[in-house]
Amino acid sequence: MKSKIPVILIFSRLIIGLVIIYLSLIKTENYQIIAVILLSIGLLTDIFDGIIARYLDISTQKLRRLDSTVDQLFFVSVGVATYIQCPVFFETNVYKIGILAGSEVLIYLVSFLKFRKEVATHSIGAKIWTLLLFGTLIQVILECQSLILFNLCFWVGLLTRAEIIAILLLLKKWTHDVPSVFHSIQLRKGKTIKKSKLFNS
Repeated sequence: MKSKIPVILIFSRLIIGLVIIYLSLIKTENYQIIAVILLSIGLLTDIFDGIIARYLDISTQKLRRLDSTVDQLFFVSVGVATYIQCPVFFETNVYKIGILAGSEVLIYLVSFLKFRKEVATHSIGAKIWTLLLFGTLIQVILECQSLILFNLCFWVGLLTRAEIIAILLLLKKWTHDVPSVFHSIQLRKGKTIKKSKLFNS
């Protein structure tokens, strides 16, 4: 049963995303507070699924790929729900949001063209950006606006997307959990990289 905990956490994040969309559609009372709580729970499942999997020594390639895919679906779901509630914010920032979305699509395109697999680098930069995205979404959910935090999220997002593309281009074979460009260079040279049991498998 313990071995199933990471998988349960991963799929619970998918369910949470769908619930947030549903609540936004029906315009439930106290939506903002409920959405923030669910978003926070979703982030915690994202943090602990990997930690628990590594602790149980079951952090497989398949599990990491699943985790990466569900992460994308979760944040897209929250984004859709937030758009339903705050369309003006998205209309005001449509170009920046479009650029970010395009950069994310480009990452997957590069990974599929080179390796025929989805991306699952789980880089340190990407983890930092996830926290910024989390904070930005909370601000937008609560206030339907974000200026400084959103702009920081935008530029850090572009930088981390660029780093992931560089990692993919440097890797000779598909590898999950590559902390940074430096580590991808080490792997390219055939060296073994040191990973944190807390942050990488």
